[in-house]
Amino acid sequence: MEEQNETQLAIELSEEIAEGTYSNLAIITHSSSEFVLDFIRVMPGTPKARVKSRIILTPEHAKRLLTALEDNIDKFEANNGRIKVQPEHPGFPMNFGGTMGQA
Repeated sequence: MEEQNETQLAIELSEEIAEGTYSNLAIITHSSSEFVLDFIRVMPGTPKARVKSRIILTPEHAKRLLTALEDNIDKFEANNGRIKVQPEHPGFPMNFGGTMGQA
């Protein structure tokens, strides 16, 4: 009988991190040794936006992330229908395409 030596990784998720961070814009840059993913939240009528989260990956892990995203998108679309992507527009619409509210 062969012994299976499988190492299990215990992953801890704090309550703060479990809440997540909303992002509606991502900027990806890279060098020869890393990919940098900046996640930003842009709000209507606000001329300034802050990076809410930055993830730095090795090229190998960036490729693995791409593969995992493609797999999950395929599964999502199989259950929910094709995700519609709007045509690219120059710049980011600061009012999100709606009217500006007044107080």
